[in-house]
Amino acid sequence: MNTLPEYIDQLPNLCGAESLLDTARPPRTPEGGIDFAGINSAFAIALHMHQPLIPAGGPDLATAEIISNLKHMRDNPGIGDNHNASVFHWCYKRMGEFIPQLIDEGKQPRVMLEYSGALFHGLRHMGLHDVFDSLKRITCDPRYRHTTEWLGMPWGHAVAPSTPVQDFRLHVRAWRHHFAAIFGLEALSRVRGFSPAEMALPNQPDIAYEYIKTLRDNGYEWLLVQEHTVEQPGNGQGPKKKHLPHRLICRNSRGQEVSIIAILKTQGSDTKLVAQMQPYYEAKGLSRWELAGKPVPPLVTQIADGENGGVMMNEFPPKYLEAVRECSGSRTPMMNVSEYLDHLAALGLGEQDFPALQPIHQKRIWEKFKAGDGEKKMAVLIEELKKQDHRFHMEGGSWTNDISWVRGYENVLGPMEKSSSLFNEKVLKRNLPTSDPRYRNALFHLLCSQTSCYRYWGQGIWTDYGRELCRRTEAILTHDF
Repeated sequence: MNTLPEYIDQLPNLCGAESLLDTARPPRTPEGGIDFAGINSAFAIALHMHQPLIPAGGPDLATAEIISNLKHMRDNPGIGDNHNASVFHWCYKRMGEFIPQLIDEGKQPRVMLEYSGALFHGLRHMGLHDVFDSLKRITCDPRYRHTTEWLGMPWGHAVAPSTPVQDFRLHVRAWRHHFAAIFGLEALSRVRGFSPAEMALPNQPDIAYEYIKTLRDNGYEWLLVQEHTVEQPGNGQGPKKKHLPHRLICRNSRGQEVSIIAILKTQGSDTKLVAQMQPYYEAKGLSRWELAGKPVPPLVTQIADGENGGVMMNEFPPKYLEAVRECSGSRTPMMNVSEYLDHLAALGLGEQDFPALQPIHQKRIWEKFKAGDGEKKMAVLIEELKKQDHRFHMEGGSWTNDISWVRGYENVLGPMEKSSSLFNEKVLKRNLPTSDPRYRNALFHLLCSQTSCYRYWGQGIWTDYGRELCRRTEAILTHDF
């Protein structure tokens, strides 16, 4: 039963029920009827959905209403590819049509979904309630819920390596509040995996440690990771058996350690991989691999934007239906990640049995750093390593290794850091109750301002949007506190 309101004072429910959310505990019994002992391999797909919230609901940037980019597209169909707004709308709800259809056919569909909180709010603000009705059906109905695994994400699609640690924690908690308010606490209890914005993984040890600790503190058991953002601790090379679960270990400068299960996404960010169901065809060519002395089926996993590009709009639907119909009951079925991990657990295999990984470039640090020496000595060492090798960096890794989420974005990162610092000073340090309306209002604006879109596009109107949201956040924190 849903016990949280979706909106409070016309703002999405982002905070105030932390103790209640902590009671959500995931089930452990595999559902779905997959004969795990009788399969050779399996595959999983995840669909990432996001639309930023932008100050574009009016002609004057300083006073314009904060609306979804989707609404801006719908209201201005003659600009660029804005005519796709209605197709995007359908993309956000269509899995709620495909899955019941396939279940009625006796098939075994699966999908993992990742929607930002900014998108949830934008869709509701636009009155697109049909999207939620469609998604609730496959999320909450006992007949379908085993088919659909939701992945957690930062509420405003914030990129971890360049988002202040305390703010990233706020994004993670806010998404869980918002999701529970929409779909209920029982549905939240089944959200066990986390999908990072832009597949970005911090590699600066202290930031990476806090990142994984935030996920574990919020109940997450596994993380989707891009293959080239991690390395083997022993030799600094990339992972070998990429279609088996790994254990991502993060240590900080004080010698503390935290770990989480890592599920590797291979190759780059190419919607064709999912639109054409490449994971299925790759998995069909694989047989069982050894894991901790036991033969287990490898799991080929891919994620892509669920709406962007012609291939996802047009090619994905028929190909998804075709692949599900073909693979159901076969020796290469579709599975969701938590379902797969539960089957491994039933065999006695858990995180402690998975091969170890760490964020890229950390081997260079641990070769020369004495555990527990602290932040200052680590900062000195990092600067020395940068001077020795221009390829060495602590900017993290993401879906593409040719984009930094730090360099080149100073004109928008500066205002973001300023509003973040002010929020920390005025709100967090004062331990303002998270149920306080002022907290929620300031938090909403802070999270909106930190979406990756304002960095990805670098210059122009998107930078203006980001800076304006930061200005509003600062104004609220200065005036109301």
